[in-house]
Amino acid sequence: MNVADSQRVASELEKLGYRATREPEFADVIVLNTCVVRQSAEDKAYSRLMSLKPLKAERPELVLGLMGCLVGVRNPAPLQQRFPFVDVFLPPSDPAKLVALLRSRNGHAARGEDFEIEQAETETRYRLQDADFVLPAHERGALVSAHVPIIYGCNHVCTFCVIPYRRGKERSRSVGEIAAEMRALVSQDVKEITLLGQIVDRYGYDVDDGPRLPNLLRAIHDVEGLERIRFLTSHPLYMTDELLDAVAELPKVCEHIEVPVQAGDDQVLKQMKRGYAVDDYRALIARIRARVPNVSIATDIIVGMPGETERQFMGTYDLLKELELDVAHVAMFSPRPNTVAARWADDVPPEEKERRRKAVDDLQAEIVAKINGKFLGQTVEVLVEEKAKQRWKGRTRNNKLVFFEDETHDWKGQLAQVKIEWTGPWSMIGIAVS
Repeated sequence: MNVADSQRVASELEKLGYRATREPEFADVIVLNTCVVRQSAEDKAYSRLMSLKPLKAERPELVLGLMGCLVGVRNPAPLQQRFPFVDVFLPPSDPAKLVALLRSRNGHAARGEDFEIEQAETETRYRLQDADFVLPAHERGALVSAHVPIIYGCNHVCTFCVIPYRRGKERSRSVGEIAAEMRALVSQDVKEITLLGQIVDRYGYDVDDGPRLPNLLRAIHDVEGLERIRFLTSHPLYMTDELLDAVAELPKVCEHIEVPVQAGDDQVLKQMKRGYAVDDYRALIARIRARVPNVSIATDIIVGMPGETERQFMGTYDLLKELELDVAHVAMFSPRPNTVAARWADDVPPEEKERRRKAVDDLQAEIVAKINGKFLGQTVEVLVEEKAKQRWKGRTRNNKLVFFEDETHDWKGQLAQVKIEWTGPWSMIGIAVS
């Protein structure tokens, strides 16, 4: 989501005549887009922001913006007091205030009342201009895969998660806006689009009688020139049979489902306020595999929740061992401000959290090595993203990373048939056969 948000900021800046630079020293505008999903990410954001302070002092005309979850959707006054050298504070996904500030500084609007009018007009214009979204110049024609947010915010208040407090309530975009943005991206040589949402399968639930994700997938499926569609991240409670049937039936929708379990113990899941039990998740995985042939499944895991015992952790470990999922993103619990879990004692020692994280990672490496080994000798379809060193790099429909060599053809953005000659837990290597 932050990648998509950053692209939208850059796109709006380029409409004002700006161009990207890799060197902060040469920039007229710097926007720091932030994540606070874990304390380490928040600490990194603060560190990077403070590293820009001397540059701002040296060049007062530099416009410095702070954006994203560190700012959130609420009053930024505490941040303004703490970081007075920052010119503008932007909520997630919305560069309107930055655009209004730059237009006013460049003589397009006066200060005071006129500035407020200009800002309101810019906010309206930004919402409308999603339909003709243009990638930043340095990415235009260079990206094979892109992201399109379809629902912002989150109405679920899992006890460990800060996102609802920083990105606000659910707001679904219209089918027309989404389709128009997808067509615009395809016209810029994008071949694969991933639909984004904090809970992507909640799409449309905030609209009375609104379309749901299966309806959206069917509506956008025939966008001309688009090769593949993905979506993430899902919630077990909203993974309906109708959605799974859409994945199975629509040729462009890839057979890859990201559906976090978070823990393999019923008491921990209740503590997390997830709304399902371990057996419910088991049944969901069986249902996904029954309805979507050749599907790959990814999950998220949090280890070290307050009070998590060794027995409860082993429930998670044993569940992953039993289900043999393709991907497990593992994070150690990190208390986040304003969340329910922040009130609890963070009583699992850091070294124990790390031990549990590593145990899950090691187990997952064994599982994925076994899964990927089944591809040895098979020919798979790979959408090629780029050339990495001497090999072409791309992904299969079920999101397996594949490398292959071929000096006779430019494969970027093309679908290649690749025969797999080597497999490992994180990637595979093969040769192009057509």
